[in-house]
Amino acid sequence: MLMNRAETALINSPPRRWLQRFYEVPVLLRLGGRIPPGSTALEIGCGSGYGSQLVLQQFGASRIDALDLDPMMIDRAQRRLTPFGDQVTLVRGSATDLRAALDAGDDSYDAVFDFGIVHHIPKWRTAVAEAARVLAPGGRFYFEEVTAHALNRLTYQRLFDHPTDDRFTAEQFLDELRRHRLLVLGSVTRVQGDYLLGVATKPLSNGGAR
Repeated sequence: MLMNRAETALINSPPRRWLQRFYEVPVLLRLGGRIPPGSTALEIGCGSGYGSQLVLQQFGASRIDALDLDPMMIDRAQRRLTPFGDQVTLVRGSATDLRAALDAGDDSYDAVFDFGIVHHIPKWRTAVAEAARVLAPGGRFYFEEVTAHALNRLTYQRLFDHPTDDRFTAEQFLDELRRHRLLVLGSVTRVQGDYLLGVATKPLSNGGAR
């Protein structure tokens, strides 16, 4: 589901970028650490590309694939990420079908990043399943999400457009991760019941995590 004009302006604003760089990224790094050198990452719903830039600069990815439904966002991301050259592949596509969008096979990525996009996807359970499918054993799923508790607030309803069916609570989102064998690392940061930040990993075949 595409963002409306108000939310598009918000996510491209300096305050949103400041929050992402100076609050969300440090929390996710504390919970999951940097990814190993030489790793390939995926960002679903990349927007203007700022998240992908942080994945390369702060999390240590060697290259990243990123996708978004909105062609205007892909254009913005292309301009922002041009300095990174062939470290970045950008495509227009859906997080619910990564095989069609990126020809992504099972266990393709060392890390998958969700900077607040899954709650925009009507078939959010399919998006989680796809993230789990393409994540390599030992890989990490970094997530920052908005829950039904926030989406049901009057301010959210008036300003933004979101799917109205099957909105997830924090526990429902975490249960869906577990259903796809993604194990949450340490604690999950919850902000007033509205926001959820955490890192989950896909176990190695021997049951461990790298």
